[in-house]
Amino acid sequence: MRRVLPAVAAAGLGVTAFAGLAHGTPAGTSAASTKLTRDTATAATAVSARTTGAASGRRAAAAADFPTWGTRWVVHATADTGSPAVGMINKTAAGQDRITADYQVDTDRKVCEGSACSTFMAHLTGPVTGFLSVVAVDVPQDRLPGVPVQGGGQPQPGDSRQEMLNRAATWLTADNGSQVPYSQAKVWKDGFRQDCSGYASMALGLPTPGTNTVGLATNRSITRPIALGELKPGDLLIDAAGDNNNRHVVIFERWNNEAHSSYTAYEQRGGHGTDHRTLTYGLPGGDAEFKFYRPVMFGD
Repeated sequence: MRRVLPAVAAAGLGVTAFAGLAHGTPAGTSAASTKLTRDTATAATAVSARTTGAASGRRAAAAADFPTWGTRWVVHATADTGSPAVGMINKTAAGQDRITADYQVDTDRKVCEGSACSTFMAHLTGPVTGFLSVVAVDVPQDRLPGVPVQGGGQPQPGDSRQEMLNRAATWLTADNGSQVPYSQAKVWKDGFRQDCSGYASMALGLPTPGTNTVGLATNRSITRPIALGELKPGDLLIDAAGDNNNRHVVIFERWNNEAHSSYTAYEQRGGHGTDHRTLTYGLPGGDAEFKFYRPVMFGD
């Protein structure tokens, strides 16, 4: 049988003592999947047929039930091992010998425990709601079989331009009917940074807390350069020069006239927060530092 991890021994030690940590050792970034090796026969996996709506407006996914192992697995608020702890999984505790997951995210950040490694985090619907490293689940793979992969290291192929714009629009009223405030230090309730690149990452469906402006412009698994005349709804205009105080990214929605002298876009801007307004960034006579990019998830 797999060696059971030591239980938390200190009296009164709560979940907050593990905030920001994942059980297992983060082993840097890796886009490649790593096959798990386990020192025990894997318990049978029972996949239920029921369907549930995934969190935060995600597409519906089949919920699946899996056995757990070990005693100190931290469940995180978002698909990020640095996010706060919202609970723990202890196989020996009542009701925690199994978890139910409705989707999983490839974070590109490997977590290992012994010879078992995975870059995937599962979104749990029970017994605790949150994100758990797949290393904590008693399966021989590096991901949960039969469970949809959402988000991940790059946007999901086939995601439509309108879906992206719909996500962008949600922050206009997310703060009790008002726009999400701007901040380079804080994250919103959905786990994304409240700055311009965090906002664009949210709209793209990237992993929380979002990549930065330079990453949006240079990571070719996320975007590719295009010409000004190619702009379509959902494309990005990015100024990646300078530091975090003058870089910026906006989400193109539509041209305002046939002359293409202005356009309407979504942005997360300092001193205001989420906005949907007329802009001229990147146009002749405007800010020349802006370049134009197409999210690769659109497939064109």
